[in-house]
Amino acid sequence: MITLGDAKGRVRIREIIGEKDFVRRLADMGLAPGQIVEVLSQGNAVVLRVRDAKIALGKGIAKRVVVEVEDEHG
Repeated sequence: MITLGDAKGRVRIREIIGEKDFVRRLADMGLAPGQIVEVLSQGNAVVLRVRDAKIALGKGIAKRVVVEVEDEHG
């Protein structure tokens, strides 16, 4: 299982692990199953490009977002 806390490059969100309010909060930021995001950097926070915005997630939150690697044609 790969999470946003481990990922690099373009990935597709498969699942968000958490309670309904947590999942909804991430969806409000554009993070929902099926969404393609680009991991820009990893450190104390994970910086992502989501659509036309950049957002940072703490490692604990990023580890609860399960992803799959998006192929270059994806």
